[in-house]
Amino acid sequence: MRDLGSGFGYVMKGQRWVAGHGRWLGFGLLPGLVTLVLYAGALVGLAYGADDVIAWATPFADDWSATWAGLFRGFLTVLLFVFGLFLAVITFTAVTLLVGQPFYESLSEEVDRAEGGEVPQSGLPFWRDLWVSARDSARILVRVTLYGILLFALGFVPVVGQTVVPVLGFCVTGYFLAEELTAVALQRRGVELKERLALLRGRRMLTLGFGVPIGLAFLVPVVAVFLMPGAVAGATLLVRDLTAEREPETDDTAAGPATAPGDGAGAGRPGVPLTLEK
Repeated sequence: MRDLGSGFGYVMKGQRWVAGHGRWLGFGLLPGLVTLVLYAGALVGLAYGADDVIAWATPFADDWSATWAGLFRGFLTVLLFVFGLFLAVITFTAVTLLVGQPFYESLSEEVDRAEGGEVPQSGLPFWRDLWVSARDSARILVRVTLYGILLFALGFVPVVGQTVVPVLGFCVTGYFLAEELTAVALQRRGVELKERLALLRGRRMLTLGFGVPIGLAFLVPVVAVFLMPGAVAGATLLVRDLTAEREPETDDTAAGPATAPGDGAGAGRPGVPLTLEK
């Protein structure tokens, strides 16, 4: 449970960082505004067309009484819109990061620079970086879609569909939002998608503590635009600490044979985590 609070702490740290660096806040708003306009149009279209889509997909209900057909199709219409909103929340981050790739990469680098230490560079050309980001986002989208379909189906289960499923949906949303946001800093560090997912799974509660509040906030489109720069900054701070936790393991292993016998140092220092698990 402590990791949940720590994850939320990174959300606040990121927002405080951009608030203290106002130039970067304004710098990071433009991609979100462009994406917001596109998504707002898509969701409005879905809201107006969902009834027709459900009616077309359920011709068997034409012979039902008007009351039952209306209730059934109304329920499916709500589920369809919720599913669309679920995908919008997940893909909004990915699309915004693609649109604003140079903006957010510069922002992430500035966070690393301001916090001290190394400022990693991917060493890849811009178009190559963009391709890797788009490819990984598409892979994440496939995973999210599969989870979304499963949760959509489970939504029909009485009681569970109205209680457990929404909670699971927010957890899935938060987890993959955290992956998309941390990808900016991790990609600069040369960490591939498979390794990124393993890294976040190793600290699942920390990841959810960071991603779920952002996912809930991103349900309000305008809020998402203004929180995006701080979310990228917070994700960079999170990545700095996660990757730093792995360094003592390598250092201890390398230093083990060089320690003097009998002083106990060769057994590893107490309190230094040997894995990312807590």
